[in-house]
Amino acid sequence: YFCEEKGETMETLLHVVQTINLYLSDYILVVLLVASGIYFSIRTRFVQVRCFGEGMRKVFGNFSMRGGKHEGGISSFQALTTAIAAQVGTGNIVGACGAILIGGPGAIFWMWIIAFFGMATIYAEAVLAQKTKVVHSDGSVSGGPVFYIKHAFQNKFGKFMAGFFAVAIILALGFMGCISEACHNAFGIPGWIMGILVAALAAFIFLGGVNRIASVTEKLVPIMAVLYLLFGLIVLIARIRFIPETFGMIFRYAFVPNS
Repeated sequence: YFCEEKGETMETLLHVVQTINLYLSDYILVVLLVASGIYFSIRTRFVQVRCFGEGMRKVFGNFSMRGGKHEGGISSFQALTTAIAAQVGTGNIVGACGAILIGGPGAIFWMWIIAFFGMATIYAEAVLAQKTKVVHSDGSVSGGPVFYIKHAFQNKFGKFMAGFFAVAIILALGFMGCISEACHNAFGIPGWIMGILVAALAAFIFLGGVNRIASVTEKLVPIMAVLYLLFGLIVLIARIRFIPETFGMIFRYAFVPNS
């Protein structure tokens, strides 16, 4: 009886979570994200186009693999790899695959459009983080969404939203990921073992502060990026004869409702 009641409770909870996720993902978040991207694009006079050349020169012209540390305590190369680590991951693969499975090849067109406007959004996030960062007495630096949310709304609402964001991001990245399930399905490793390993590894890295995070990313991200690009190229080369047809399908099916 207890097991049956527990099962019904889990099914009810799952239904509630799926319903909330449906409305958040399919309606609210999409509208907010696209609207934010358009807003920041207009406010910055399309910085993603206007300053694209300057951005490339800053990234590839100034950073050094063994460059000196800056005010934040990390080198320019470490800053670059830390930024890449936050942007390139399984979502770029699984998310794109999921979109194509659900919306067809035309979904890629809309991913391009949203990515274009999203460049202005992430630029705005980076600028806000720099403008609202806090330098402590020991020289360490703190910043990010929690700080610029509180800066923008200097009242109880701002404190609530900053706290809500902090808790939500911990839950989303720390407890609601699919690493344990993926490893269990692929290699048969029990989920609780992977959970403990990932938690221990994350604690070791994050509790070491920005310097340890940068030290880890400068070693892992180049390997990750090379593998990411290498296997992508292998797939493209292996199916190169289908590339012209694929581009045709992307534009042909772009305005199908599912896409």
